[in-house]
Amino acid sequence: MNKLPLISVIMNCHNGKKFLSSSIESVLNQSYKNWEIIFFDNNSSDNSKEIFKSYKDKRLKYFKSSKLINLYAARNLALKKTKGKFITFLDTDDLWNKEKLKKQIKKITNDKNLFLFSNYYILHNNKKRLHSKNILPSGYITSNLIKYYFIGILTVMIDKNLIKKTKLSFNKNYNIIGDFDFFIKLSTKTKFSYLHDSVATYRKHSYNYSRKNVDLYIKELKYWCKKNKKTYSKYDLKSLLIEIKYLEVKYDIFNFRYIDAIKKIIKFPLSIKKFKLFFLLFLKKKNFSF
Repeated sequence: MNKLPLISVIMNCHNGKKFLSSSIESVLNQSYKNWEIIFFDNNSSDNSKEIFKSYKDKRLKYFKSSKLINLYAARNLALKKTKGKFITFLDTDDLWNKEKLKKQIKKITNDKNLFLFSNYYILHNNKKRLHSKNILPSGYITSNLIKYYFIGILTVMIDKNLIKKTKLSFNKNYNIIGDFDFFIKLSTKTKFSYLHDSVATYRKHSYNYSRKNVDLYIKELKYWCKKNKKTYSKYDLKSLLIEIKYLEVKYDIFNFRYIDAIKKIIKFPLSIKKFKLFFLLFLKKKNFSF
């Protein structure tokens, strides 16, 4: 087992007791055994600590912040605690398939790349669906990611040397799009490998921070575009700005701001998305969510 590279699993937690046990057990059940969990307790007030400590395994390592800090500041602090050759992430409400690490370590080693992401399931209202039925791009994919971001952090595996070499980290000024920003920056430095196998399950529920704060998500994406307008392709940024406008209209409809939504739909570029927005307006919040 010692000849196999150590994989560090970063689990950031703030009051994550609801799904924590199943997330931890999905790591314990991995067929690949040479891993460590870096559990970074972001000043939880529930019994997350007790749940984590109830698992008697030396590979489970507990760290706690004395005060509540930004998620991406917490991710950076957790990164500093890792000892593995490879870095992975699993939030306390998500799950891994038991072959996740085994399949990924084989793929990233064979490809001789420094970054890998995979397909995954989305679990919502007890129903599972694939994140992507199509093969996603690999290689140098910065342009693809800006136009349509498709990486789930729960599927990522990074060679720690890439982080050391680039000296990049999560931007703690973001609350929601820190992984989007970080991985796009890394994509400019190296080829990305993609494993189409679904190796994890993302829980979509009412407690998801990004779903509860769609307005902040939109605000951060707008700021990111403005900040990076001279860094990335104007064409790619234009595609992202259209996606942001699409989210804005959805958000207006979701909050019963129908007049605002209609005005924005009229100005929206002619496309399938424009017809989707008219359809959502007709539904008036009954059958859709973020």
